[in-house]
Amino acid sequence: MTHATDTHTALTAPRRRRFTASERQVSVIRHLVLMSFALVVLFPFFWIVSAAFKTQIDLLMGKVLFTPNLDGFLDVIFDKTSDFARNFANSMVIGLISTFLVLVIATLAAFSLYRLQWPAWVLHSLLGWSVIFHMVPPITLAGAWFTMFRSVGLDNSYTGIILAHTTLHLPMALWMMGVFVRDVPKELVEAAQIDGAKVPQILWHVVLPIVRPGLAATGILTFIFSWNEFPVVLVLSQRQTATVPLGIGKYAQENTIAFTEMAAASTLSILPAFLLLLFAQRFIVRGLTSGAVK
Repeated sequence: MTHATDTHTALTAPRRRRFTASERQVSVIRHLVLMSFALVVLFPFFWIVSAAFKTQIDLLMGKVLFTPNLDGFLDVIFDKTSDFARNFANSMVIGLISTFLVLVIATLAAFSLYRLQWPAWVLHSLLGWSVIFHMVPPITLAGAWFTMFRSVGLDNSYTGIILAHTTLHLPMALWMMGVFVRDVPKELVEAAQIDGAKVPQILWHVVLPIVRPGLAATGILTFIFSWNEFPVVLVLSQRQTATVPLGIGKYAQENTIAFTEMAAASTLSILPAFLLLLFAQRFIVRGLTSGAVK
């Protein structure tokens, strides 16, 4: 009986396809090419991280084998002359608040454009203008913003920098959220309208559960762009409101460059975006599987 069962299982089990020698060679070559590209992309990251654990002498001598130490991190975090902890907090506050504002405005604008029956010329004009604005170099706007914020008392303030970051990243978020809102089935919105739901209820209970993956992806990009933004903050901020990119740049002075401290600060600046990507990766998958059912 056992022999018959094993024979039946062997006959009914799917046969695994055997790869030919040429197919295996192609697969090996493809993986080698991908690994080569990965090494090219990741090498600067590994170099910066390793430099953060070196002494200034070891780094300048180009030593590959060295004794790791934390002097660079200690100087960046605890030295009395270092403002990196304040810069880190400033970047976190500015990035989180500007990202929240961008997501709210972009989602409402996308829902209005694609679901409230605006004329086609309004939709195309607004999207076209947002593309043109996004193509303008941010440094060309910084001077005008500085003059305007100074006239209303918002120079060197969190409010002015947050408004600038929100304005810079809103066009990209509008395009991204427009794609996700446009893909929401019209039948769901119409069914909610027939049931008597108002626009805020439709947006909260119907649209947002479906576009959560888009919110996560847009939020990640917006926060990272805000975290890395340099020229606008260079013009609009001073020591009290300086962000991480400015804090890293301060280690390059006219007469000397603190390479170890700069590498340590750069390594620390990677952590928020890295942790955000790890968290949002699971959130996007959960949104894709649960949002469509809702």
